[in-house]
Amino acid sequence: MKFWKSAGFAGLIAASLGLSSASALELKETPGLDPSLPPIAERVPIEPLVVDMAAKGREVGKQGGAINTLIGRSKDVRLINVWGYARLVGYNEKLELVPDILASVDVEDGRIFTLKTRAGHKWSDGHPFGAEDFRYFFEDVVSNESLTPSGLPPFLLANGKGPKFEVIDETTVRYSWEDPNPLFLPELAKARPPFIYRPAHYLRQFHEKYGDEAFIEQQAGDVKARSWAPLHNKKDDMYNAQNVDLPSLQPWMRLSDDSDRRFKLVRNPYYHRVDNTGQQLPYVDEIIMTVADGKLIPAKTQAGEVNLQARNLSFADITVLKQGEAQQGYSTNLWLNTKGSEISILPNLTVKDPVWRELNRDSRFRHALSLGIDRQLINRILFFGLGRPGNDTVLSASPLFMPEYVTKWADYDVEKANALLDEIGLTERRGDGIRLLPDGRPMEIIIETAGESQTEADALELVAETWKEIGIKLFVKPSQRDILRERAISGELVMSVWPGFENGIPTADMPPVDYAPVLGERLNWFAWGDYYETNGSGGEKPDWAPAVRLTELYDSWLSSRSSEEREKIWTEILQIHAEETIQIGLVSAVRQPVVVNGLKNVPVDTFYGWDPGAQFGVHRMDEFFLSGK
Repeated sequence: MKFWKSAGFAGLIAASLGLSSASALELKETPGLDPSLPPIAERVPIEPLVVDMAAKGREVGKQGGAINTLIGRSKDVRLINVWGYARLVGYNEKLELVPDILASVDVEDGRIFTLKTRAGHKWSDGHPFGAEDFRYFFEDVVSNESLTPSGLPPFLLANGKGPKFEVIDETTVRYSWEDPNPLFLPELAKARPPFIYRPAHYLRQFHEKYGDEAFIEQQAGDVKARSWAPLHNKKDDMYNAQNVDLPSLQPWMRLSDDSDRRFKLVRNPYYHRVDNTGQQLPYVDEIIMTVADGKLIPAKTQAGEVNLQARNLSFADITVLKQGEAQQGYSTNLWLNTKGSEISILPNLTVKDPVWRELNRDSRFRHALSLGIDRQLINRILFFGLGRPGNDTVLSASPLFMPEYVTKWADYDVEKANALLDEIGLTERRGDGIRLLPDGRPMEIIIETAGESQTEADALELVAETWKEIGIKLFVKPSQRDILRERAISGELVMSVWPGFENGIPTADMPPVDYAPVLGERLNWFAWGDYYETNGSGGEKPDWAPAVRLTELYDSWLSSRSSEEREKIWTEILQIHAEETIQIGLVSAVRQPVVVNGLKNVPVDTFYGWDPGAQFGVHRMDEFFLSGK
């Protein structure tokens, strides 16, 4: 895998991405910037990332103005570092991984990664960005026990071993592992990336190795930090947008913390992207994020209070939003939600109750539950027939998609479901037709929810009606996220409901982390995921054949050297999920409303997801501009 290794290849890639050469480009000053700043030729890299708007089918924009949007809580200001989506490497809308902040990436044998930054690239405070910022992160942050007591994170390990890190020159660094590390580049492209670089010139003053002891002591006292390490960690805030003094490489940045209800994010005058006419991106000067009650955001959006809104809007809001279009002049774009399923029922395969554990692990039981659901009815009533009834799996937008992944064991077939339950031996029933468990308890399934979605509750009510036909009583128990997690940890959770797989549009080169029991956060196999994450010191070792195989496949992906290898691994993983119905999806390909008011270059029909996608990020929010400009 090589990115922009030769001039000829560079031209082909650039053309496919809507990029063009920086040579002979006349750079233009941005109106309204502080006149004391250096001229634009000294602010952008010598070879900036040049975006050819026409090649992308977009308009060349006009600079200036502000995008207003609403957030449901103060900490959502961190979304500015998601939507801006300036990454070392990032996904484009074709799901290709390409250089962005980096000028190039060279990969040898899947294990040696040479990263080259753009000469002349600067942090938002004008200080040079380059190899020293990578060195500082690797040697002084992530390899420092005081700052990172847990050691190197998984994406910096290959077969349990860290890389050899080298500074080649002022703009080039190299990471070399003994074994392949296919996790490395996809991690850098996440909505919340690891930021393997830091503004060393800023953070060194808080580090015991470099800073003045008296200054560090004074600064620690000001923020009530017990020592230099927690002080440094507080100042080292690349994602949350809480430290307004921290230099940034993102298109917009927070410069003031004078409010926790209204946030003004301003343009980075040293940003590395320009359009093909020489205008520096982003086009828009400011992003204004205003905190509002999440339940009121649809109404406020309908009232025309925003320029761009998707956060806190759901499919259920589309009708109301459409009603306000004529009066307020906005449009409600419907983007594809990239989750594997809008709603998914999760039998807990590591539940402590031995009767429920045996049942939940019996494929016949999960198949019966799936066959006992009228997905067409749910789609028609809750999603106006616009979704896709079927399993929780990859969407047709994924190159890994196969139709049978969606349909297997997903028909509404009460007769077959009853036959499977009888085959298990669940033939005894009480007077009202509800089956009895092997220990005599009635088959009453409590499905716990986070209590955040009325659509989930309505869907479960429809499931309850058809499950009666197969002798199962369903109770919906609203709860809270933290409580759900605690009950999964304790093994008390029998079944829950949650959105489906986060990444429903994977390529072979994206890690299948959600599809294997390798994360402790999953509600349907917490104990297995905890065992994997803690290297056996917590949780339970998988003792269910499909879980064992999924873990083996995930480990094989982590040691793979080619996309062909990874595609075979993904295919088997998806086949196992289709065969086993591990997560019982209801309806997928549901649309996410995105309200656009007075903005241009916003896609009308595209996808909306967290990873990959960063919500607006992969669609290059820095290219959006105000139509009145």
